[in-house]
Parts: sequence; structure tokens; C-alpha cells
Amino acid sequence: MTEDLSPAERYAAARQRAAEQATALASFREMYDFGLDPFQIEACQALEAGKGVLVAAPTGSGKTIVGEFAVHLALMEGKKCFYTTPIKALSNQKYQDLAKRYGADKVGLLTGDNSVNSDAPVVVMTTEVLRNMLYAGSQALVNLGYVVMDEVHYLSDRFRGAVWEEVIIHLQESVTLVSLSATVSNAEEFGDWLDTVRGDTEVIVSEHRPVPLFQHVLAGRRMYDLFEEGEGSKKAVNPDLTRMARMEASRPSYQDRRRGRAMREADRERERRQRSRIWTPGRPEVIDRLDAAGLLPAITFIFSRAACEAAVQQCLFAGLRLNGEEARAEVREIVEARTAAIPDEDLHVLGYYEWLEGLERGIAAHHAGMLPTFKEVVEELFVRGLVKAVFATETLALGINMPARSVVLEKLVKWNGEQHADITPGEYTQLTGRAGRRGIDVEGHAVVLWQRGFSPEHLAGLAGTRTYPLKSSFKPSYNMAVNLVEQFGRHRSRELLETSFAQFQADKSVVGISRQVQKNEEGLEGYKESMTCHLGDFDEYARLRRELKDRETELAKQGAVQRRAQAAAALEKLKPGDVIHVPTGKFAGLALVLDPGLPAGRSNGHRGFEHHDGPRPLVLTAERQVKRLASIDFPVPVEALERMRIPKSFNPRSPQSRRDLASALRTKAGHIVPDRHKKGRAPAADDRHIARLRAELRAHPCHGCSEREDHARWAERYHRLHRDTASLERRIEGRTNTIARTFDRIVKLLTEMDYLRGDEVTEHGKRLARLYGELDLLASECLRDGVWEGLSPAELAACVSALVFEARVSDDALAPKVPSGKAKAALGEMVRIWGRLDALEEEFRINQAEGVGQREPDIGFAWAAYQWASGKGLDEVLREAEMPAGDFVRWCKQVIDVLGQIAAAAPNDGSSTVARNARKAVDGLLRGVVAYSSVG
Repeated sequence: MTEDLSPAERYAAARQRAAEQATALASFREMYDFGLDPFQIEACQALEAGKGVLVAAPTGSGKTIVGEFAVHLALMEGKKCFYTTPIKALSNQKYQDLAKRYGADKVGLLTGDNSVNSDAPVVVMTTEVLRNMLYAGSQALVNLGYVVMDEVHYLSDRFRGAVWEEVIIHLQESVTLVSLSATVSNAEEFGDWLDTVRGDTEVIVSEHRPVPLFQHVLAGRRMYDLFEEGEGSKKAVNPDLTRMARMEASRPSYQDRRRGRAMREADRERERRQRSRIWTPGRPEVIDRLDAAGLLPAITFIFSRAACEAAVQQCLFAGLRLNGEEARAEVREIVEARTAAIPDEDLHVLGYYEWLEGLERGIAAHHAGMLPTFKEVVEELFVRGLVKAVFATETLALGINMPARSVVLEKLVKWNGEQHADITPGEYTQLTGRAGRRGIDVEGHAVVLWQRGFSPEHLAGLAGTRTYPLKSSFKPSYNMAVNLVEQFGRHRSRELLETSFAQFQADKSVVGISRQVQKNEEGLEGYKESMTCHLGDFDEYARLRRELKDRETELAKQGAVQRRAQAAAALEKLKPGDVIHVPTGKFAGLALVLDPGLPAGRSNGHRGFEHHDGPRPLVLTAERQVKRLASIDFPVPVEALERMRIPKSFNPRSPQSRRDLASALRTKAGHIVPDRHKKGRAPAADDRHIARLRAELRAHPCHGCSEREDHARWAERYHRLHRDTASLERRIEGRTNTIARTFDRIVKLLTEMDYLRGDEVTEHGKRLARLYGELDLLASECLRDGVWEGLSPAELAACVSALVFEARVSDDALAPKVPSGKAKAALGEMVRIWGRLDALEEEFRINQAEGVGQREPDIGFAWAAYQWASGKGLDEVLREAEMPAGDFVRWCKQVIDVLGQIAAAAPNDGSSTVARNARKAVDGLLRGVVAYSSVG
């Protein structure tokens, strides 16, 4: 090919190759034994050119290559690179990867409970650690050149998402930001915001999956393709699935058959055949089927921890064995090495032997309730191909590097904390993104199990939609407010918050409304011109007309309300045996009251009627009908014309009884002519306000205009459009400066509580600045009021647990057990302080529903924290807590994290025991299963 080029062209090509060889990207590419994809090259080139990048690509597509190139650039330039992840497990995994590539001396790790080589040029950390560094003005930020934010789409997270935005906003301008995200539908919008707050940012979006994904439905013994094979981008749903769903929907129900709807023999035969083909296969059956089809390893997503554990047991009982003897021995060797530090008595409590049996057979569960060490072993064995079937909750989909050949979804519904809801297209994409291992599999497979009521069209919609919008969950907090004011002052802090992605999105949504307001204003100008009258101010005349109409309408409503009240009062006076005249409606005419329809139990043997719209009398009409009337049948008050005795033998269901009593009614009162209800004088006739308005209208110059009604029509249109425009403007005002307005309310409350004085942060405020967490202000107030003084380390651990713990399911039946004595009194005082703060938040309009404010402390973990910090054994603590080991460890680590903050925030001058006891409480908690490090 080069022979065809001219000497000049060959020289230019040689120069280009030489230039490419001289780039950092060229030396970086040599470190990998595979070629880079176009989107990876494009992102790396943008980074080398000094730009920030946002890379949005599917799970498993190799986004992290771009983050690793930032690490490579930092080391080449002699700068630092921080690699941030949303969860500790992902930080640990990334630390291991980078340490293996660049050497343990150049890579460090910082998470809430681990610190390894923190002064290294490359440090992997959770995003919260970097946020805390920024607020503290840490020296570690000196010479920081690059920050990689892995899984940046986490900023949509309702509870923790704000941290990502805080970091992006507060990083120094000199830092190059690398944002790695799952495929989101508004990457360009997010990129525009990054461009605004971070400077030149290149947005690289890749929809291409390196391993193609095939969608299937498993029904009975057969696996069906979801889509029909065909050309073109629009795929058709497999007609076999549509037919099966239609036949299942038309299958007669048990109730239908009970009603005696006989089925033809042919229908029964067809149903039997259909049933033999369609059923939801059991879990062991699914794994067996996938194994036979060569589709293992597989991850089966089940949206319940207990169901994940049950699935493993079901597979063991079914005798499934996915590993040979050699693999079993290798599994045992790895597991024993990784769990060697755990004492034998704890292994028994943790269900180690049952867990090991599953692993040896190649089957395991993976969920947040497991011990972190156990989860990491499962991840390692799965990646090595020694575990081939994992039953997991959706938390596994969040970034952990555990790709599989197949992903199975048992159901398309999950519990979202409040109700069972359909999974979204974004969640479906995230879950099925695990299918297909790059460099190993030619294709990935997503398998959904057939369930009763299954809709192939609904699944096709989930599989074919790439709607996963990134929505900000940013909200100011008390800790954020004092940290911002301390660093930037109130005015600059307000401006910084206005640059958040939350405000950017709110402002963008205002654009369309603003355009509508602009159009409306142009329309108003035209209407104003059309209603102009040469005799005077028609706007003023129209206002008088509206005022008159509104007053007349108001009086008419008042009159109608009064009439209804009078009619209801008259109905309430009726008694059984009263003969009345029903004035209007279908049953107008003579009637005998059988039951007045009051909620007063029984009357003359007839059950009273519980009513909501006034009395509803039961009557017998002169035409022998027994009917319950409503207040609408009595627009005017009704009076008893006569009295009649109702025989005790009267049965309203008996036609003969009705006929006899109706005949007696006609004989007794048929000759009575009811008085006609006289209409009273209309309230408007005597209203002074109306009289004055009518006089003003007649006296107005425009009243005599020949085109008055034409002008009035234009004035009415003007008024309606003006009202609509004002409503739109209120919507704009509600969405503009929302973050800053919330910040202002927080600042006012903190000023009231003496945490802030103008731009000055008081001593109390400086203490609050060191406390991060959902209940930051409550923790600060407890320190301020000395609530925790004199508590033992174990008692302090119990109290601090109330600041972090949140029960998965609220249980009001039994009050949780708490330590007695000082700890119990301190917990009670914490709840009282929360009540005071809650009242203050209501006064300052700080709304918990919007994600701002202090929730009530939860004392559900206090006893477990107290027992563990007191040195009790794992068996006893877990048995009394009725909590999985993984949850127990996670809550302990969160308590340890907050205790560390309290130790730093409490006075250390000897006047307080809290700081010393907080450190002792950390030592008491950080033992046994809680202390097993996942690094090193």
C-alpha cells in the first residue's frame, strides 16, 4: 500500500507515526495485550490534550481503561491521581488491580476503615473521603493533577448522590476530571454542566457492547428467543411467546369452571398440552438447563437476600455439582487461605461449612447480608471460573467486576422499599449488562423466567429501551453549609450552590416554560389592543364587570349552601310514619317515611343508614315502591303533612305488604295539596356591594360604547391569558434558585442556633464541620449539651449507633432492647433533642420530604453495638440482634466511622471524656469479624 504513495506522502505518514509513538497513549497501549476500542482512544487523546472527559458506555465495555490512562499520565507528569469509587468493595478491587500493574509502592488506598500507603502518587478512595479532604483543605490535595470518578451516575443516588456534585464543584480548576458513567440518555446535558463548572470537557458516548447480548425467555423445558430473527434495527417480538401469553390469558379460571361453563373436549386437550409446555422452572432446573446449553457461568438476580440463600440450598438438595474433584480441591484451598484469620467458633456461627459446601459444588449467594470476606471470596472464585452459579441481589450490579456468560432474572418486579414495582429500563440494562465476558465469550445471554401474567411486549420494551436519565439528587446539608461558609463566605457559597447539576437541570426545565410566558405576553399585547375603547379605560370597566360577576356568584353559592342546610335540617326532623311530599326527582309525590336515614342505629325495626351527604330517608311511595332518597331529591325544606302508623308486620320486601300500606297512604293523605315553597328574595337584591358596583358600571364612560360587548370578549380573553401567565411565572419562580433558597433557610436556622454569625463560623459551627452524616446536627447538639459525658465506651457506641442505623423494615410491634442505666437516659435525651430540632426545622421550612433535615434516630442497633463493644461473642450478639453477619459488620463499621468523627470533633483538652471514650469504643468494636481486613 505504501508503494502507491508519493515520496511526500510517505514522509508525512512516517512523521505522523513518529508523532504517535512519542505520545503517552502509545506507551500506555503497549501495557495491554489487546487493542483499544475507538471510544477509549478518543477519550485518552482528549485527556492527553488537557481536556476533561465524560465517558458514558455500557457495563463491561472497558470504560476503566480511560481512568487507568489518567493514572498513567499522572505518573508520567510527576503528579498525583485520585481514583474514586462509590463503594468500598470497588475501591478495594481497584486498589488490587492498580497495585498489581504499577507496584504497591506507587498505589495507596483510603476508605472509611482502611488506610494503606495514603501518601502514594496514586490513591484509590471512596468519593466521601475525597469530599472530606476538600472541606478540610488536606495537604494531600497538593500537586493533585487528575481525579477519576468511577460510576459517576451514582450522583442520582437519593442518599449519597450529593457527594459527587460537591467534589466536582469544589475541586481546584487545575485538576483534570475523568468521569466514567453507565450508558445514560442525557450524557450531553451532564457534559454541558461539566463544561460549565470544570471547563473544556469532551463527551464520549458509546452504545456499542463489545460482546453482543441475546435476550431469551425460559418457559418449561424450552428457551425461546425474545426477538424474531430479521433484518433492520426494529426487532419483532417472537410470535411463539405472544401466542403463549395470549393462550395463557384466555385459559378459563377455576371460578369460570365452578360457574358451570362446560369446556369442549378439544379445549381441554389443548389446555393440557399447553400446560405441559409452559411453567416456571425451578432454580436447580434453570441452572441445569443453562449448564446443558453451555451458558454457565451465570448470575441469577433475585430481589431478596433470603431467597438467594434459599436458592443455594435448593440446588444443594437437588444434588447439583458444577465442579469436578480438581476444582473442588482448588476451591477449598483458596477459601481456607482467605478465612484463616477467622476463629473456628465464629466460622460455625457464620454458617461457614454450609457456605463452603456450596462453593465446592460451584454454587454461591451474593448479597449485602453476607460477611464482606465471604462476598470477596465468592467474587474471586467466580472470576476464576470456580463458582459457576451465583444467586445475587441487585447490589451486585453496582460496579463489582464480576462478568458472566449469562444473566437470569427470575421476575421483572422488585421491592423498592415501599412497594413492589416493575424494574425500569435503566435497571434492566444495568442488570443484564453483566452478561458477556470480554475476551472470553463471543456473546452474552439475558434469560428471563416465564411467570404467570408474563408480557413479552413489556420485556421487549425493557430490553429495547435505553432510557436511563441522570437526575441530580443534590441537596444542601448542615455540614455542607458550615464548611462552605467557612471557606467561601455566605455570598460566594450561594453562588457555588447555584452551579450544581441540580440547579442546572431545574434551570433547563424552566426554558420551555419561559418560552410559553414569552408567547403569552405577545398574545396579551394583541388582546389589549383589541379591547381598547375610544371612550375610556376598558381594562378598568372589565375589572368592574368581573368584580360584579364574582360577587353575584359568591352570593348565589352562599344561598345554595343555606338552602341545602335548611333542607337537611328539615330531613333530620322526620320520623317513621311521617307522610311527606317529595318535591322533585324520579319519585316526586306522596311518600311515607319508613326510616329517616339517620346514623342513629335502629328506628321502628329498620336499620339506620350511615350517610356522608346528609340524611337519606327510606320511603314508601304512593306507587308501592320502597326507595332510599338522597338530599338531591329535596332542594327545598320538607314538612310532615300527616302521620300514619306503620304496622309491625310490614315487610318492605313483600309486594302484598307494600300494596296494602301504599293504599292506606293514598286513602289517608291523597287529598292533601302540599304548600308550594315560596322563593325568598335573592341575597343579591339587597347587597350594598353589588348596588355600588352596578352604579359604577352605569356611570363608566365605556358603558355607553356601541362595541362594548365586543371589547368585553377581548377583555375576558386577556384576563384568562393573564391568569395563566401568572401561574407559569410562579412555576418558574419555584424552580429558579431552589438550591440557594434551601441553603438560605439552613443558614438562618444555623444562625438562630449560634453555629453561624454572618460569615463567621462559631466554635459550635467548627465542631459541626467535622461531623459528616445524615444526623450531623443532632450529633453536634449532643456534644454541645454534654449528652454523652460520663458514658462508658460501650454505652457511647450504643448511643452513636442511633445516628447511623436505619431498620430495613419498620417494626412498631416491639420496642428494641437498649442498655439500661446511663445509656438508656442518653438515648432518651437524644430523641428529645431531635424533637426540638424537628420543631425548629418546621419553623424554618426545612423539609425532610425534600431530602433535607434530620430524621428520627433509630435505636434498633443500640443493644447489638453495646454487646459487641462490651466484648461479647459473635454467636450471642447475632442471635440476640436477629441480624445477618454482613449487616452487623456493615453497621459496626458505620458506627466506627462516626465515632472517629466524634473523637475528632469533641474537646481534647481534658474537660471532656467523650473523645477518649470514642477512641476506646472504636477499639472495642474493631475486633473479630468486624476487623477482618479485605486488603493486604
